[in-house]
Amino acid sequence: MDGQDRVRGCLLGGAIGDALGAPIEFQSLREIRKHHGTDGISGYVADWRGKTGLITDDTQMTLFTVEGLVRADHANGSPAAGAGDAPVVEAVREAYLRWLDTQSHHASPPADLPHRTGRLREEGWLYSRRAPGNACLSGLHRHFPGPAPLGEPGPVNPDSKGCGTVMRSAPFGLVRAASDPRAAFETAAACAQITHGHPTGYLAAGAFAAIIAYLMSGEALEPAVHRALELLAGYPAHEETTAALRAALELGGPPSPERVESLGGAWVAEEALAIGVYCALAETSVERALLLSVNHSGDSDSTGSVCGNLLGTLHGAAALPPAWLRPLEGRDTIERLAAELA
Repeated sequence: MDGQDRVRGCLLGGAIGDALGAPIEFQSLREIRKHHGTDGISGYVADWRGKTGLITDDTQMTLFTVEGLVRADHANGSPAAGAGDAPVVEAVREAYLRWLDTQSHHASPPADLPHRTGRLREEGWLYSRRAPGNACLSGLHRHFPGPAPLGEPGPVNPDSKGCGTVMRSAPFGLVRAASDPRAAFETAAACAQITHGHPTGYLAAGAFAAIIAYLMSGEALEPAVHRALELLAGYPAHEETTAALRAALELGGPPSPERVESLGGAWVAEEALAIGVYCALAETSVERALLLSVNHSGDSDSTGSVCGNLLGTLHGAAALPPAWLRPLEGRDTIERLAAELA
């Protein structure tokens, strides 16, 4: 399997998991079972608009992360994953501001786009507001002087550790410096501070990017998580993220929604990461793992997205269920961005 297939798999897998979980994000497990049976959903279900296969802010922000990294690479003429490199952080922040524009003012691209225009900014389907996280929105409205040293509170929303850091951070592990997981970790953590300043929030993003980087280099998932834990231990304030990942690794017994829920609700970063990792490890089938990752009472689209990123990187795009790829919103755009990043 080549790197390009892993990149495609990561971005498409994350989008599939996001689209699976979106319609049931705010439903309890009891409600999911009431509406869809004991096993929960078994594929895409219609949202309140009667539509299926629609992505959320998780995939939107992931795509803008990709655009920021690609722009930084083109501008610098070098791989876009230096360890917290200021031009890379600024390029990613500018991309997030373009995402913010799509969420703030218009229902479609305006005739006269502002100076931050990028190709994604011109995609009309991205202008749908899909329950974006409050910290992501508020953080982007604030001045960002640059990231704090890792382990210290960041300058923006210093008490926020929401899952909005993790769900957008897989691309940092995909860039050409994936042979240096520490650089992927530190760049993801620095860029997470653009909106979330709690150390657990941004260190969880760093750990996720490092896991993706190890998978890109050919590691199996469990060893990749262990190696990311070794990296994580070198930073102050790692304890919450470390505990969550260790809980995911140590959770035994047959996979079930109840075991998923024992890891938390995934509204915070370390829990979303732990659930995504657990589900990707607990099931041998990509399809079953993705369904496990969304059939629970917590933040189903974020855990589905994280699990899909992991599985897609591990197995490549060919392993993703074709029935879920065909109706996926924005698939052509995701494929184009995957090619640019690869």
